[in-house]
Amino acid sequence: MTNYKQMLAGLQGLMNNPTPRIAVALCLDVSSSMDGEPIDELNAGVGQYLTEIYNDDMTRNSAETAIITFADEAECLLDFNTVDQLALTPLEANGMTDMGKGLTLALDLLDKRKQQYKTVGVEYYQPILVVMSDGEPNGNPKVLKQATSRIQQMIAERKLTVIAVGIGENADMKMLNQLTRRGAVRMNGLYFREFFAWLSRSVAEVSASNPGDDFTLDQEALSKLESEPWMENTL
Repeated sequence: MTNYKQMLAGLQGLMNNPTPRIAVALCLDVSSSMDGEPIDELNAGVGQYLTEIYNDDMTRNSAETAIITFADEAECLLDFNTVDQLALTPLEANGMTDMGKGLTLALDLLDKRKQQYKTVGVEYYQPILVVMSDGEPNGNPKVLKQATSRIQQMIAERKLTVIAVGIGENADMKMLNQLTRRGAVRMNGLYFREFFAWLSRSVAEVSASNPGDDFTLDQEALSKLESEPWMENTL
């Protein structure tokens, strides 16, 4: 019953605010290796992103964010909604790194939300999936392979933009590179706030365009970030 009520509330929100939407799914590694300062800085970065989205008049009404975490299991902490309707629960680190489950849940939620957009007749931009991880994936390799194939197909059909970020020296960059057309980036320090500031600016630029228009994220700004010592392109 709760899920049914949530679905109705989500549809009602779309009808009350028919602004074209951009769905942003944050798929975040919260395994035990992220405990301590890393998870604290990640919380700060996500919080800053939500604040900056709220403070921009355009993105406040158009950007919908979902937060999916993965460790031993995948969990949807926040389902897609505009930032004024979201209440962030602090991320906690524990467990392994089942990226396959996290990606699968994120893709399923994206598919569900896009169908709701279509049901209500709300236009939408190409969704953005952000994947951040600091280690090698474990869990069922078949599930991870299936999720990776889904992502690659969606990218090829121009139905999804993926930003993959490896955190620290132990991130599996080979795996993350399979998830994005332009290559993953490695974050060499705990500079989550800088990254999420770039992300919020990029989402604002997309929101200012017309749905259906070709767009690329703010690649020039990202390249500048990559030139800093805390990030490097891995291709």
